[in-house]
Amino acid sequence: MEVVDKARQMLEEAVRIRASDIFFLPKKGGYKLRLRAGDLEERPSLTREAGNELINWFKYQAEMDIAEHRRPQVGSMAVNLAGQDYWLRLSSVGDYRGEDSLVIRIIYALGESRYFFPDQFRDLVDLCWLRGMIVTSGPTGSGKTTTMYELARKLSQTKMVMTIEDPVEVYEESFFQAQVNAGARISYASLLKAALRHRPDVLIIGEIRDEETAHLAVDAALSGHLVLATVHAKSTYQTISRLESLGVKNNELVNCLTAVSYQRLLPGKKGPACLLDLASREDLLAALGQSVRGNFAAWEENLSRLVEKGEISADVARQYKGG
Repeated sequence: MEVVDKARQMLEEAVRIRASDIFFLPKKGGYKLRLRAGDLEERPSLTREAGNELINWFKYQAEMDIAEHRRPQVGSMAVNLAGQDYWLRLSSVGDYRGEDSLVIRIIYALGESRYFFPDQFRDLVDLCWLRGMIVTSGPTGSGKTTTMYELARKLSQTKMVMTIEDPVEVYEESFFQAQVNAGARISYASLLKAALRHRPDVLIIGEIRDEETAHLAVDAALSGHLVLATVHAKSTYQTISRLESLGVKNNELVNCLTAVSYQRLLPGKKGPACLLDLASREDLLAALGQSVRGNFAAWEENLSRLVEKGEISADVARQYKGG
């Protein structure tokens, strides 16, 4: 079987089970192959020759340097499987022996996301009309970007939507999309400053990473824009604490923060789906007034509900009890 057929077969299987990532991990004599569909799933190992062949093919298609096996690289490519377009984000880095590893993130088209409780997403849509800042946290691969895009697309019929990402994950023709470029010295902060002059109604910030970006995002929200952003935090209410650690004052958050949420992609009995934990209005104000905060609004309760409904197993609920 030619390498292009092997690659396509691998991608088709990953999409069939709604995997978020494909891992090529070097081991003695070959490569481990794993798929992440909620949990990591082991696949038959690859020989060193077969693994290198597939890695080099993906890297070439993503315009990465196939001769570089030590330094980190990133790339992206588009594929069409069964008439549906998918974006792939690739990341490679060598291990201590100089053996290549590759992780492929699969970005699904908007409108394909599944939520265990669809009313949670509808609540987020309603909150968007209040403007201010809505911040989502969750680990890599939990669907944060997709959720932000779906929210913005609900508004893009009548609103100007601008995104600032590193890199752009999904092309959406109804948005104006800008991309961070470290080589050209185009940072999140510089794009944010330019974005405000573009007068968007809705501003998507791929990730708040530092104090300058945090302050600019808050300023945009205080000036009347709807800001959708993500941060790295371990739970719903710790999202607030993370923003404070980046130098945002509590009174600024009281005036600009509309909602905070945390989400995970859980392995359900009908396939992976997102579970959200959302805090807004009175719950959010109460958390903002506390110096020591808990973690979640209703995470454990919703896990219990999913077990009772037969949507997830008790083992999955225990595994994700801490978020």
